[in-house]
Amino acid sequence: MRIGVVCDLVEENWSSMDLVGMMLEQGLRTFEPDLKSTRLCPAMKRRFTRVRNASRFMFNGDRMLNRFWDYPRWLRGRRNEFDIFHIVDSSYSQLVHQLPPERTIVTCHDLDTFRSILEPSRERRSLAFRTMSKHTLSGFRKAAKIICPSASTRENILAFGLVDPGRVSVVANGVHPDFSIKPAGAADRKADELLGPPRKSDLLHVGTTIPRKRVDTLLEVLALTRSKFPEARLIQAGGKLTEDQRALAGRLNVQNAVIVLPHLERSVLASVYRRSAALLLPSEREGFGLPLIEAMACGTPVIASDIAALREAGGTAAWYCTVGDTRSWSASASLLLHERVNDSEARSRRSAQCIERASRFSWTEYAKSMAAIYRDLLESRQ
Repeated sequence: MRIGVVCDLVEENWSSMDLVGMMLEQGLRTFEPDLKSTRLCPAMKRRFTRVRNASRFMFNGDRMLNRFWDYPRWLRGRRNEFDIFHIVDSSYSQLVHQLPPERTIVTCHDLDTFRSILEPSRERRSLAFRTMSKHTLSGFRKAAKIICPSASTRENILAFGLVDPGRVSVVANGVHPDFSIKPAGAADRKADELLGPPRKSDLLHVGTTIPRKRVDTLLEVLALTRSKFPEARLIQAGGKLTEDQRALAGRLNVQNAVIVLPHLERSVLASVYRRSAALLLPSEREGFGLPLIEAMACGTPVIASDIAALREAGGTAAWYCTVGDTRSWSASASLLLHERVNDSEARSRRSAQCIERASRFSWTEYAKSMAAIYRDLLESRQ
């Protein structure tokens, strides 16, 4: 059986989506010898960004042309080379229009791509954006199977009536082997170069700074927590602060206590997890919460929003707070900082619980589950 793993454009630098595609393709190749998996992704064609000092606006222009013009035409030419196509990111569902939909699977991590169509009052977008989103959503709804990393995402899809329940399955994401409690010399030294010697009062956020990630909550929590732990810092990995977020940090007088890291190699990110007192995930919406299980695999406690997807991933090993309740978040962060500084036994017990929870998430099992779905889908077509 020939499997085409359809991935995001590398130039877009969506590390979590790149990880899913890579681990799926590697897992199939390693553990499913009767399947021949091939990663499919063309190089981005540069038009506007060929000029020096190209703006973000120009880059977005190249993104859209590649997503909706170049990539579909490149993929259409390969539709007869594979028995099953698996698009690993639902924001690329426009590609289903170029493939045999009855042999195409789409992974849906969350419904953010379609928010302006499904809930226009909550996310207002331009007519052009909504037109592209409608085209992508129509491709999504044509796919033979939808894979979700959590039951929460599946329930959201069904609540909007996007596809029949029988076409939606849950296959949880895994943890990359780099994320562990084991030291990694070169990566640890790189983390020291970026952050200085390890400190016991660093709080970490891994993710973008888009509104639903609630970086405003993080900054307010940092300000409250520093009243008890003046040395506390917030390490931001995954995206730069916006102008509004920088202004808020200034008003809260924490601008010098926020360290924004550049894009990190996976091994260096694992080192940053290991040296942090806690990971904070205050998002108001998530489809799974990959940083949660990555942090736990490194033995780092997690404080997460009390939402279904994060509870599903963290189980009883994570600490949960109401979205936006900054005092509750600060109290929880202060407790974990106290443990880190003053109670090594409690810290060790909590770390052990985290490691055990993370061990339940495996990319090997992910690949094996997907292989079974591919076989079922192909057999149903015969």
